[in-house]
Amino acid sequence: GAEQREKQYRAHQGFGDRRGGVISARTYFYADEAKCDQHMETFLRCIDASSGSSENGFSAIKLTALGRPQFLLQFSEVLVKWRRFFHQMAAEQGQAGRAVLEMKLEAEKLQEALANLGIATKAESQHWFTGENLGMSGTVDLLDWNSLIDSRTKLSKLLLVPNMQTGQLEPLLSRFTEEEDLQMKRMLQRMDVLAKRATEKGVRLMVDAEQSYFQPAISRLTLEMQRRFNRDQAIIFNTYQCYLKEAYDNVTVDVELSRREGWHFGTKLVRGAYMEQERERAAQIGYEDPINPTYEKTNEMYHKCLDYILEEIKHSWKANVMVASHNEDTVKFTLRRMMELGIHPSEKKVYFGQLLGMCDQITFPLGQAGFPVYKYVPYGPVNEVLPYLSRRAQENRGFVQRANRERDLLWREVKRRLLAGSLFSPSH
Repeated sequence: GAEQREKQYRAHQGFGDRRGGVISARTYFYADEAKCDQHMETFLRCIDASSGSSENGFSAIKLTALGRPQFLLQFSEVLVKWRRFFHQMAAEQGQAGRAVLEMKLEAEKLQEALANLGIATKAESQHWFTGENLGMSGTVDLLDWNSLIDSRTKLSKLLLVPNMQTGQLEPLLSRFTEEEDLQMKRMLQRMDVLAKRATEKGVRLMVDAEQSYFQPAISRLTLEMQRRFNRDQAIIFNTYQCYLKEAYDNVTVDVELSRREGWHFGTKLVRGAYMEQERERAAQIGYEDPINPTYEKTNEMYHKCLDYILEEIKHSWKANVMVASHNEDTVKFTLRRMMELGIHPSEKKVYFGQLLGMCDQITFPLGQAGFPVYKYVPYGPVNEVLPYLSRRAQENRGFVQRANRERDLLWREVKRRLLAGSLFSPSH
């Protein structure tokens, strides 16, 4: 079955070291279950520290620290294949090219397709599409579809995906061994422990985004935590990488799900940290590059996703966004849209974040103006943290220019105060 696997979701030895070409993200490697438990304990201490230092703290975690990345790879492929099946059926019903949430399959035709593939008999699928379940309007959209496959894609069971060429439902992988089954369950249990501690401590938990071949699974598992823990407020925050071509579709689908189910949507928007590695891997292995072609396109995508969430905040007040950016244009865009939409900083629905020691000329004015603004603090053994910080400085090549600009602004303010005779005035 290896030849039937999607190229993007196969493990490749050449990219086994996921640090290659990555200059701005911490990478975790699986050693054993004990190491994953150690990572969980570290994250728990981070949640406690955040709670003790701030009333509205955030803590960031990575799912690859909590279990075998192999599971994320396999689950991602299952989710992508099922979603592609939905798009193929939509195309067959003449809906190719529509926005993802505007695609609606006719329930009757869908039932016939499911029966032909052996996924469900007509009687079984008719039960799925009745009453309070799905298809009240006689159609099924992508959110209905995702709910429908929940019962088909339990991770610990045989993972089945539809093959449109053969018209059959096929196993993606051999059945997990008993030990692999336990490892997957432990990964989910660790996520649960962290979410419960964050809820108890009043800390928001940001699940970091990772490589695109892990991301469908990471987003789906994070969404399941949001469904459980974001009932009264946004505790769990998902991360969307706006350098991905599919970022806007992902944001709109998840926001719509939060609307339908009534929970609080929480997100961190980033541009993305794995671009060079992603592009090299796609080129070498031979699948479509998942990254936007230019920096300008990524900026457009970031502002498009952000604008959609700000509109949702205005209309529902159940959405929250962390604008994690060092880009001054993005910060200005956010402030302008907040003003136009009547979103006041005191409502604490929009947060800003920059790395500790970087872009203080953005951070401090935001804080002084009353906006919730955070410094992202990397911590750990010196030999691990210093390389990370040096890579971040390398990534932000405009850092020196910004530092010079900040120095010029400070010098201008000193001269202004000297001329005004108010150098030590506490009111300035």
